[in-house]
Amino acid sequence: MMVLWVLLGVLVLVLFWAIGVFNGLVQLRENVKNGWSQIDVQLKRRHDLIPNLVEVAKGYMAHEKTTLENVIKARQVAVDASSIKDKQAAENMLTSTLRSLFAVSENYPNLKADGQMHKLQEELTSTENKIAFARQYYNDEVNRLNVAVQSFPDSVIANSFGFQKREFFEIEDIAEKKVPEVKF
Repeated sequence: MMVLWVLLGVLVLVLFWAIGVFNGLVQLRENVKNGWSQIDVQLKRRHDLIPNLVEVAKGYMAHEKTTLENVIKARQVAVDASSIKDKQAAENMLTSTLRSLFAVSENYPNLKADGQMHKLQEELTSTENKIAFARQYYNDEVNRLNVAVQSFPDSVIANSFGFQKREFFEIEDIAEKKVPEVKF
């Protein structure tokens, strides 16, 4: 009789442990979804700023039509991207085209001095910082989920209930990964 009570007690403990692990994995999965939502909100803000930026630049940069068209095309590809991998590639392309727009705008002193252009650039810079923080939060949560899904004994529960690893939102642009060179 005593053995039966001990076995029942062990079974109850294992059940409570499994429930705790399951609930922890659900929380991690939801944190990852929340992290992605934060990135998505900031990307939308970025996408909304770009047409205004291009419109202001258009008046000054009549000879730079290709640069402006590339920014608009890259923005549309980024807006249309759906998967994390597609969004990563599209956002990296958009960042590259924005860099070229800002580099070309340096050749137009009137554009650099335009108050609206300056304000839009500041807003875009602020949004870029928010995107970086959102990516960091998302990647931290993805890391926590991935570790839990792969770690024993949690992996037993994760595999049983279909929890899967998630992809990080990584920088694919080689230029962004390089350490800036400082010369005096």
